[in-house]
Amino acid sequence: MMISRIETIEDRLVVGMAIQTSFLNINEDTKQLAQIFMPRRAEVNSRIGKHVFSIQNYGSSFTPSDPKSEFEKWVGVEVTDFNNVPDGMKTFVISSGTYVVFNFKGSESEFSKSRVYIFKEWLPNSGYQLDQKAHFEILNEDYSKDLKNIEEEIWIPIIKKS
Repeated sequence: MMISRIETIEDRLVVGMAIQTSFLNINEDTKQLAQIFMPRRAEVNSRIGKHVFSIQNYGSSFTPSDPKSEFEKWVGVEVTDFNNVPDGMKTFVISSGTYVVFNFKGSESEFSKSRVYIFKEWLPNSGYQLDQKAHFEILNEDYSKDLKNIEEEIWIPIIKKS
């Protein structure tokens, strides 16, 4: 199962590509976005590490209970700076703060069960509540090659309950 830890991070800079999507379309939209970005990731000069970010930037108008509610979906890589951003790519800052991190290992179909656990079991019993920042996953570069044996870190922004 998933092991959680709490981490506090500084801003993390990302260069990548984004689209508007909803939970109804997220799997197909993410696949298409990754198919466009991943072959071009080597164009990013100031890259840190070999990992890839999958980011959900929900924003203030997102309604979690509405599967048609749209949010910004990103696929990108971490960078040291925003100098020389390749054409067709954009920048994003993962905001500093506290995050709970879950290690996920399993199939693509099991991923949604993990999110149910995080939001329906772990979070309500944790002493924390969601912070209004982007959620993200850290993936290895070979992520898309085998969707039956996925390994990733799920990062959820949190703050202490008041």
